[in-house]
Amino acid sequence: MDRGTVGSANRGRLQVEVRTEGRSEVVTPVGELDHHTADLLREPLESAVDQGRVRLVVDCSRLEFCDSTGLNVLLGARLKAEAAGGGVHLAGMLPVVARVFEITGAEAVFTVHDSLRSALDT
Repeated sequence: MDRGTVGSANRGRLQVEVRTEGRSEVVTPVGELDHHTADLLREPLESAVDQGRVRLVVDCSRLEFCDSTGLNVLLGARLKAEAAGGGVHLAGMLPVVARVFEITGAEAVFTVHDSLRSALDT
């Protein structure tokens, strides 16, 4: 059952908002990040790094689900950003998403912040 995402015209279950705030590129996925929607997040992350925006802050506060494909997108973005001298900061993860990072051990390779404000202030 596809619930859809209000105001989203991209595959129904994930909308990605992007904005620049100071020295950070803030990417906000809204909805469900999985095999079917992963490219919707991969593309803006890679584009930011390609444009020299290598400090990526992923605001996870409205990310309701993340599977292994979504996790791999974030890991790939981390590698690309770090290779260019930057990094990926994850902010405001909901417990269901944080659990995926915890059980896979991925939380150890990301800088994780409780809130978007905290991620932007570092």
